[in-house]
Amino acid sequence: MTEVNIAEAKARLSELVNRALAGEEIVIARDHKPLVKLVTVASSRVAKRKPGSAAGQVEMAEDYGAPLDDFAGYR
Repeated sequence: MTEVNIAEAKARLSELVNRALAGEEIVIARDHKPLVKLVTVASSRVAKRKPGSAAGQVEMAEDYGAPLDDFAGYR
């Protein structure tokens, strides 16, 4: 865990955000008293998608790629 004071956090915010995105725990403090923790939104709210997780759940209609009747005059 990295603890930084507010003034230092202001000066190095971009760097601290990048470090938090990389998984590091960043705590911002005032007078050596922790106030807030910098965490990523993605890791706390969004589950990582797994390719192929919907296999067998989606079906395509047999005429999926067929021209629509409404556009017959444009052929």
